Amino acid sequence: MRCFNPLVVIFLSLILLSCDEDLSKDFQLSLKNESTTFTNSESISGMIKALKDHDISSVEIKLQDQQINQANIEEAFTIDLSKLKLGHHLLQVELKVNDEVVKLSKKIKILNDKTPELYTYEIINTYPHDILAYTQGLEFHEDTLYESTGQRGQSSLRKVDYETGKILNKVNLDDFYFGEGITILNDKIYQLTWQSQEGLVYDLNSMKLLNKFAYSESKEGWGLCNDGKHLYKSDGTDKIWTLNPNTLEEEDYIQPTTHKAVLNQMNELEWVDGMIYANTYQKDGVVIIDPKTGAVDGVVDFRGLRDKVKQHSRLDVLNGIAYHKDSKRLFVTGKNWDKLFEVKLIEK
Repeated sequence: MRCFNPLVVIFLSLILLSCDEDLSKDFQLSLKNESTTFTNSESISGMIKALKDHDISSVEIKLQDQQINQANIEEAFTIDLSKLKLGHHLLQVELKVNDEVVKLSKKIKILNDKTPELYTYEIINTYPHDILAYTQGLEFHEDTLYESTGQRGQSSLRKVDYETGKILNKVNLDDFYFGEGITILNDKIYQLTWQSQEGLVYDLNSMKLLNKFAYSESKEGWGLCNDGKHLYKSDGTDKIWTLNPNTLEEEDYIQPTTHKAVLNQMNELEWVDGMIYANTYQKDGVVIIDPKTGAVDGVVDFRGLRDKVKQHSRLDVLNGIAYHKDSKRLFVTGKNWDKLFEVKLIEK
């Protein structure tokens, strides 16, 4: 029988324990006043404290695209928030300790320092709209209106004469799809589906299906718009994703944020003069979002508009924003509404 020296066993046990030691417990990421909620006109001030002696060769502090490298661990740091994206983010610290990498982090929230401008509306014109259209996406290409409708077994992509409400062309989706937002870029129509985890791409002129694309980190398909270069996609969460126009990969995101909260359930999207206009699901309002930071700069109160359409059992919420770029006219409608409204926004 082979015997082991007890001292050797103890020595080996200590080595194993030291390998499993969590060095992050020996450090503390401390913020001034211990606050984790800030506005974008403020700065984050803090310090990394060592609770035990260690040989630290490097310190890296990172928040979004801002990165600070420090030589000394207990040196105060400051991060300017004025050019960063709003919403929930992770303040990350990476230490090189005894040739090991130790990571610390703290969740923070960055709010807008300004309250949104409030708007009401004036109806300029009223046009007919298919009362059976469960509107999910709405967008102009030149003078022609394109519309996506939802509900399983009833979802479609439509080309519409907005002045008469006449459907010029229509593509019915397969029954397992629930149609959602659309946008048009580079002679292609992009259409989201709700819970099927894929979007559809059509030729603009023929409206023939060209291909499909898969979602990545986004949860579902809700709203879609574009700025002429990139696509923007909402998914029902607090994120609006930026999609690469060639690969349709989700590359980045913003979080719509007011002076009080990070918003979710942004539905139909529309690009209007450099801003994203977004329906808020189940509410008679539209928020105006800065696509760079996520700041909610405006809120449009559309209450009362639903009362001006035919009241029936299938009538549903406000949903559908379309902007006619050449004439700078704004149009809105809703799910199973019999009217399309041209509106003018008025600051309250």
